[in-house]
Amino acid sequence: MNIELRDPNIIMKLSRLGSFHQSRLSFLRSFLSEFKDWQYNRDLFDLDQEGYGTAVYSFKKKDRVYSLICYANKINDDERSDRVIATKWDAAFTLHDGVPLKEDIDRLRNEVPKQEVGRLSYKELTLSRANKSVRVFDHVVESLSNGNQPNLELLEKVGYLYRTTAVYGSGKFGLADRFRIKNREEINGPFRLEMMLVYLVRQFTFDQVNHVAKNKNPNSAVKLDPKICRNLGIGNSTGLGMAPFIVNHPTLLNNWILSREIALKKIREIKIVKTQDKDLFKDCLKSSLKNITSWNTESEYQLKKIKLLLKDIKKFISFLENKFDFQKDYPFNEIYLWLEKETCEECIEYVVSIMMEPFGDIVQPLVAQMSSEEEKYFNIPTERNVGDLKKILENKYSDILKINFNIDESNQKFWFISKNKEEPRLANRFEENGADLEQPLAIARDIKKLYERLLPLKDNLKINKFLIDNSDLRHVVRRAFIIEKFPYSEIQDNTIGEKLVPIDMLRLKLSFFGALKFDPRSDKWLRICMFQGAPLPNELKDYDEQWVYKTQS
Repeated sequence: MNIELRDPNIIMKLSRLGSFHQSRLSFLRSFLSEFKDWQYNRDLFDLDQEGYGTAVYSFKKKDRVYSLICYANKINDDERSDRVIATKWDAAFTLHDGVPLKEDIDRLRNEVPKQEVGRLSYKELTLSRANKSVRVFDHVVESLSNGNQPNLELLEKVGYLYRTTAVYGSGKFGLADRFRIKNREEINGPFRLEMMLVYLVRQFTFDQVNHVAKNKNPNSAVKLDPKICRNLGIGNSTGLGMAPFIVNHPTLLNNWILSREIALKKIREIKIVKTQDKDLFKDCLKSSLKNITSWNTESEYQLKKIKLLLKDIKKFISFLENKFDFQKDYPFNEIYLWLEKETCEECIEYVVSIMMEPFGDIVQPLVAQMSSEEEKYFNIPTERNVGDLKKILENKYSDILKINFNIDESNQKFWFISKNKEEPRLANRFEENGADLEQPLAIARDIKKLYERLLPLKDNLKINKFLIDNSDLRHVVRRAFIIEKFPYSEIQDNTIGEKLVPIDMLRLKLSFFGALKFDPRSDKWLRICMFQGAPLPNELKDYDEQWVYKTQS
């Protein structure tokens, strides 16, 4: 049986992309798989009694070493903020290429806590900062110092001791440019070094809380139970800064989505499913109910999605147990068709992720295809003609071309860069000033504008001639020739319309990171948890690959 890849006109709608969940393809899971054979070490732990100071953690294999340098700082409660305008944080981190010398640690102590204002060097690969969940951190310290484990209900509700507010890489603020390291085999996957930083920061939070508790009451203090550690992750506050990334990197976006679509296609094409694969799928599905029922949020928008997801997953489990026969040919194809007919988008994509769990042999080769050498596809084929371009637009943007941009509802929002922090922002075009500074992120509008300019022109007119008089549309001419080769490179939706839900864009990217338990705080920012349930560094040599579905109470 040959299953067609899913239609980009359906999959690339924001409501569908905003229903994606983590999977075996997610970057944090592929990071753990790649680095499980590396030697982990805590090289330096120089904190005072209150937990402030410096620590260094490393991964080593043969001659290659990556070192996380941590700077824990004392700040006042009124200085602690997750907003991008913050200037102080409870801790700041950088991932150093190699073994840092004392001179490096001293140099970076003056720069890393400053974050964007500081200056890093080519020796540093990523940069981050994080704030404590003060309520949780203080509770854990108090409990451990008195010889008790902390309240599990509180920990489950929050899910972390610290949350990061930004993770930077690839040349920002003096960090090493990607070209210096892109050929290293162990980081041949998107955001692998960023995942390493977050993972090691998680271990630092456990070590720090144990250290503070021990110093508070040396005679009675106990360490945080490893089982509890395992079920804590690192929180993250993510705003609109992440959204333009998926618009500005079309071939990378395509490769992420295409890998997922190829995995699904191949799984649906399996004629006979082995008993152990069927059992693993069903086990992960049932175990995952705990992830849904422990998904805490106060967002009405997200609560509705969770409620519908839980209802549909229970309905699906009942279908599998009572009405479905895995012995039939192509069972996962039958399952997928049933899901499309009977369940919501959130449930469909949730189960698609779980379908991948038994099939590492299908998924693993796809991980290596999720990066992109984007510069290869930047040049516009100016020898092509207007007729070619019209056909591409009609075939690849058919739904976009139906949008009426002459009405206010389709043009309500505009994207701009804030002056203070140079971060993307979203505003109402008809209520706020600044539309003259609009960023080129209204791809649907500009594609429609391009099509309307092409309509009266002769098909044999060359693209180079067209661009002489229409240079303002060069960016979407380039995108059209990209989507001709990369079918999943474009969001098939209006990113400036009245009905835009920006967190759908954030959630798409975060699902590929491997985030769990999306908690929207508005339609423009959310909190997530990463590495919750993941093995600890000293457990990497032999861990359960399905850990994400097996968090323990």
